[in-house]
Amino acid sequence: MKEKSTSPERDREATEKRLLDTIGEMVNETGFEKIGINAVATQSGVSKILIYRYFGSVEGLLAAYIRRHDFWLNFPDELPGREQVPAFLKQMFRNQITQLRSQPTLKRLYRWELSSGNEIIARLREQREKVGLHLVKKVSEITGYPEKEIAVMASVISASVTYLVMLEEFCPVYNGIPLNREAGWEQIAEGINVLIDKVFQTDNRI
Repeated sequence: MKEKSTSPERDREATEKRLLDTIGEMVNETGFEKIGINAVATQSGVSKILIYRYFGSVEGLLAAYIRRHDFWLNFPDELPGREQVPAFLKQMFRNQITQLRSQPTLKRLYRWELSSGNEIIARLREQREKVGLHLVKKVSEITGYPEKEIAVMASVISASVTYLVMLEEFCPVYNGIPLNREAGWEQIAEGINVLIDKVFQTDNRI
């Protein structure tokens, strides 16, 4: 009986997944500094030709991993009604904390991204910025709150969460908050809740 052959699309999907899984393992094991095209090809069993064809470079492969796992790039487009917005935002930032803290590979790649300025990373940042602007605009439309003020609040909170998560393995305590303990992160999440309440409770539009 003749076996069914897989489609080129299915083959590519499987190969890309293998490469993304491999790059995640390599970053987690040794960091990203020593990762090269030859090492990726050897560990994944995928030829360098296919790596270049699918991702353009090792940097493209690293960016694709970030794109697949990034909290904001995969954020759902649906938002709740205006009365539920504060609770929605509280849960959103709590989810950001949980997702990023649970992925040490992604934390390492965020640090790599901060030190990179190539075109691939520039496009990645543009995509993330587009998502952020859309979210700010939607929250502003739903609540009637000025976009500029929503943007500042979102930027301060999201950037602080990202920084503190990346810092926790090097700095166990920050401003007296134990970053190496769940209680410390619960304190941060509760503080974010207070900030969101204060922002929206000063306005009668919600």
